[in-house]
Amino acid sequence: MALQKIRDDDLIDRLADVFRQHGFEGASLSLLSKASGLRRASLYHRFPGGKDEMAMAVLARANQRFGERVLSVLAGPEEPRDRLERMAGEIADFYSGGRKSCLLDALSFQHGASDVRKGVESAFGRWIEALADLSREAGVGPSAARLRAEDAVIRIQGALVLSRASGCNEAFLRTLQELPRSLLAPEPPAQLPT
Repeated sequence: MALQKIRDDDLIDRLADVFRQHGFEGASLSLLSKASGLRRASLYHRFPGGKDEMAMAVLARANQRFGERVLSVLAGPEEPRDRLERMAGEIADFYSGGRKSCLLDALSFQHGASDVRKGVESAFGRWIEALADLSREAGVGPSAARLRAEDAVIRIQGALVLSRASGCNEAFLRTLQELPRSLLAPEPPAQLPT
């Protein structure tokens, strides 16, 4: 039988689809093997650390893509509102308009305090911090900026779940459209005690 060959990028993309659809725990070696077109022995040859190493490779690739397509936009030279609108467009594309589930979410279901879970936590942390930086740059105070950034990620992720569950992506797209207002709006003036 001929030896099956697959490029690393293609392999990681195929493995990512399995993790995205089934989560870490549900991504069995049989599913990973079938999706990759490689036998289990070949998968273990490429990833001696097994499923954990596969998940880490998938996570690294997702972080790279997210950094290039989303985080770099937030750090760009344009006005905060323009960057946020560009980021919203990239997020919409990244998640196929709300039809693709979040890989970070799918990988977060792994039990225990593993490198995968730490990687997921770090990825969400970088995204929240980039949004908070943008909000602070627009004049929002540090505490409020952090809360707004966390709320934005919560709303995006929740809208993504709702879009997939309902088969309708309107809530996801509306959430992205409302980001500038929720993240960049000036803080109300502090009220003096009466």
